[in-house]
Order: sequence, then structure tokens, then C-alpha cells
Amino acid sequence: MANIDNIKKYKHIHMLGIGGVSMSGIAEILHHWGFIITGSDAHSSEITNKLISNGIHVTIGHDLENLKNADAVVYTAAISKEDIEMVTARELNIPLIERADFLGELTKSFGNTIGISGTHGKTTTTSMVSVCFLKANLDPSIQVGGILKQIDGNYKIGNSEYFIIEACEYVESFLKFRPKAEIILNIDNDHLDYFKNFDNIKNAFIKYVKLLPSDGILVLNADDENCLSLKEHTSSSYITYGIDNKEANFTADNICFDDNGFAEFDVYKNKTFFEHIKLSVAGMHNVLNALSCISLCDYYGIPSKDMKEGLIEFTGAHRRLEYKGTFNDITVFDDYAHHPTEIKATCNALHNKKFNESWVIFQPHTYSRTKNLLDEFANALSRFDHVIIADIYAARESNTYGVSSKDIVDRINSTRGTAPHCEYISNFDDIVTYVKGHAKPHDIVLTLGAGNVTDIGPMILK
Repeated sequence: MANIDNIKKYKHIHMLGIGGVSMSGIAEILHHWGFIITGSDAHSSEITNKLISNGIHVTIGHDLENLKNADAVVYTAAISKEDIEMVTARELNIPLIERADFLGELTKSFGNTIGISGTHGKTTTTSMVSVCFLKANLDPSIQVGGILKQIDGNYKIGNSEYFIIEACEYVESFLKFRPKAEIILNIDNDHLDYFKNFDNIKNAFIKYVKLLPSDGILVLNADDENCLSLKEHTSSSYITYGIDNKEANFTADNICFDDNGFAEFDVYKNKTFFEHIKLSVAGMHNVLNALSCISLCDYYGIPSKDMKEGLIEFTGAHRRLEYKGTFNDITVFDDYAHHPTEIKATCNALHNKKFNESWVIFQPHTYSRTKNLLDEFANALSRFDHVIIADIYAARESNTYGVSSKDIVDRINSTRGTAPHCEYISNFDDIVTYVKGHAKPHDIVLTLGAGNVTDIGPMILK
């Protein structure tokens, strides 16, 4: 059971950006615990509609009346300091709490907060762990950065000491949490708009593992040297997993893939056969994700049969090589990958499937990431047969970097020789027309990126 004494002083909490994935989960948990929850968001969505249907007052636009009656205002980092509700809260001396800080307070309410972190794979692995805990009837609370079929959403309110969450490294928000267990999947060069260099990224993860208590547990990817070195920075116990590093505690062997690109493999624990696992998600990277999940679940005493059943029932998180539909014998998938490492992993997973040619529609995410990783993006995208680049999705940035999508196109075309050229197409309708005019039966179309490129798949299927 959660102990909420540390937040009981806030009887009415008003939330700015309540329609966000993390904020909505927090809202539902607080509502379940009996707090008065109100909130506002700039846009209506499936998430805001669900909050309203569950009895939470949500205003599309600004809501100064409910804000004025609140004991605290929780806001996302995307809310401007000049936002009228932020200004009003300051004028009325209502405590303002950033989302990560408040989520940190929630993690203190649980005896066993389990944080899944790493540059790539957090949502998928958080989902895998959640499904296995559910299969073992451990009734966890869950907050995941995507829609998970098994909980019909992005959160679950449990009745146990377990709280399974994604722990994101961006702006070091995971340092606000109080974890009892951590999985660290990988450490890669990303979010350089904040971190500036790779050493700062590594140092953030060092600070994160230092949050673990001496009776906690750290699960590390032994195939990633930067991950493995983190064991030197904690007094907690640790477990390692890997495919290439055969000295890891949990390893996978006899890996093979079916026509969907789904893996099955034997798991060994300390070089002794542990279980035979089948996955319903594609790619070698998901073998590693599954090993991390198995390592953690075994520590918590979950039977291997529950892991086996949970992992085969997990068919993927929202926007992770997600099947969208078929037209003219052409299959359409959608994926959230927006970093070169993720794009390579998605490409490798795709090539385990059976198809003729691939058509990828990529939308770069943020100017800073595009600028810093330009050559890496070109290299990763060159692995597909046909590449279409849409305009950069700005997200939180303005273009002070002097970069555009055409820079990626030029780099790809300069190295492809006589292979099909990469195309820059700005307008989504024009992209749909181009793909429908060129893709052939038994091809695969993949929309790729963290922005609104996900809208293109349904447009094609119409």
C-alpha cells in the first residue's frame, strides 16, 4: 500500500498540461487516492476525454477559477513561465511544483519503486516488466510512456508496494525519484541540447544509481560498457544481462526469428538453463529488453512460467514497430524511433520480417538532435531501400542551429550512388501521394519519428 502522508497537505491539486502521458497518470492516481484534481490542456485528446469520463474536471484552454482554489499547481516543463495560469499561481502564492518533482514525491509513497531507464527502450521494457508483474498477480501501480494493451492505457493504480515507472534522463528528471530497483538499458549520445557532451550524460546516470539504497537492486546491460561500469558507483546489489557478454548473469542463446521477426531463445542464468522464451515483438534489441525484464523479475521471485507467458502475450507498446494496416498487399508500420541507434535497431528488426522493399518516412525530432547527429542519421537511414524525409519537428526548440531536413537528404544521396535516392517532401499529403504511387505489393511502409509523422500511416490507409 502507498503511504501518502508526504502529499496529504495538498487536498486540491490543479495540473497544467494534464493531457500529457505522465501528467494524466499522476492525475488518475491522485484522483483514486481521494484528492480533488482539476486541470487544463491546450488541446483535447483521447487522454483528456478519458480523464473527463473518469470524473476529473479538465478544461481545454485556461482554467483560472479552479486554479484559484487549488492548494498546489503541478505543471509540465512545456508550460511557459508567462502562461496566464502560471502567472496567476505566483500572484496568489500557490505552490508551483514541476511534474518530475511531484512524481518524485509519489515515488516516495511506495516501498518498492522500480525505475526503468536508459537512452533507448524504456517504454517497451517498462511494459514488459509491468506485464510480468501483472501475470504474477503482484498488483503493481504502473506509469508507462505509451499505451499498454494489458492496462488499457498508460497507467494502472495498484494496491501493493510496487510502482513501476519509466525514469527519463532528460534534464536529469530521474534524479527526483526514490527508486528501490533500477534497470539501466543503455547509455547513448542524446539530449545534447541539455547535456552538451557525453560525459555529462554518463555522470547523470552515475548520480542516478547512487540514489539506490544498500538493500536495492541494479540491473545492468553487460553488453554496454558504460552501463556495466555503473556497478562501481552503488552499494546495492546488481545483476547483469547480455547477449555478447557471456559472463553476464542472464544470457540468451540459440536465438532465432520467425517470419514476423519475433525471436525465440534459451535463457541461461549463471550459465545454467533457465527458460525458453518466445517474444511477440520484433528485433534483437527486444531480446536484450526481455533479458533485463527477466533479470529483474527473477530477483523479485516471479516464477519463470509467468515471465514466459507474460512476454509472449506482450505484443508491443504503442508506436514501437506497431502494425497499422495493409493496402494493396503493402504493410504499414509506425515507430517512435528518433535517434540513430533506435533507427538502426528498428531497421534490423524490420529486416527479420519477410517483405520485398522498405519505404521509410522519417521526421527528424528537434533541431539540436538533427544538427549534432546529422552523419549518424544519414548512416542509419541509408539502410532502408527508399527514404523520404519530412520537415524537422521542432518540439521545444526554434531553429537557431542552421539545420534542415535537406541536410540529411544531401548526405544520404551523396553516398548512395546509383541506389534509389532519398527524397525531401514537406507536405504530408504529397508524401501519401508519392508512396501510393511508388510502393508495390509485398513492400513495407514505415513511418518513423517522435512527432506527428504518426498521422501519415492512417492517411495512407484511407
